[in-house]
Amino acid sequence: MPLEDDFCDIIKKARIGQAWSVEDVARTTGLPGADITALERGDQPRDRAEVRALATALGLRLAPLEQIVLEKWVPQPIPSIPGIETIQGEINGYAVNGYIVHDSGEAVLVDTAYNAPAMIAWLESQRVRLTGICLTHGHADHAEGIQQLLARWPVPVYLGADDVSLLRWKPSEDRLTAPNDGRAISVGRLSVHCLTTPGHTPGGICYRMETESRPVCFVGDTLFAGSIGKSLPQNLFTTHLDSVRQRVLKLPHDCILLPGHGPATTVREELDHNPFAADH
Repeated sequence: MPLEDDFCDIIKKARIGQAWSVEDVARTTGLPGADITALERGDQPRDRAEVRALATALGLRLAPLEQIVLEKWVPQPIPSIPGIETIQGEINGYAVNGYIVHDSGEAVLVDTAYNAPAMIAWLESQRVRLTGICLTHGHADHAEGIQQLLARWPVPVYLGADDVSLLRWKPSEDRLTAPNDGRAISVGRLSVHCLTTPGHTPGGICYRMETESRPVCFVGDTLFAGSIGKSLPQNLFTTHLDSVRQRVLKLPHDCILLPGHGPATTVREELDHNPFAADH
């Protein structure tokens, strides 16, 4: 699976997150503004010097950025994880990942993947009972369809309080739960733990758990392989970087990271290859 973000996405997110104009970047790098605009629209950089100038100006790690744009790095494929099913959907041709965690006849889902019918079909075909809906954030491509699921299984919906206003359709108050950091959500013999990670949205949450083999964290749009989601609003950019660097990437190095878009990755891969990660 290709990376969710290309070079153009990475440099634009870094620029906008720091409230820089194209002209600001041009003055700092010495590159023509028209060239920077073209790069943000998908043109490829002409050489390493151009990549280096932009990385330095935007505070991005040079080696990972070069690996992504020049060496076409992608994370090593992650084998299937027992007890976790990936459900894919799409919105306007834009692929979305959602996940079902199941054990002992119970399940929670992490985001709807904009594909509640597929979630329902899998749960019913496997005769698994849904016990909770865990939302990483309130954007429609991750939360749309909860009403269809709740009509079949009236379960708690876990979502950060600051993201409730983002929902197009809101569950009744008795269904909504804003979990505290570290809260454990039981599913069969497993526990899914809430990890508050504001930045992509004000109320963003990741969900971590231990499997028989390795730890796993569902990161939504907090982090993509080789990038991060867009900080919304943009003044959350510093908060977002802190969530990535001090929360997600402080998990064990072998922890599998399952994002809302693009391929799965690991903490170790992101420490080595993500331009937004802190130097180490």
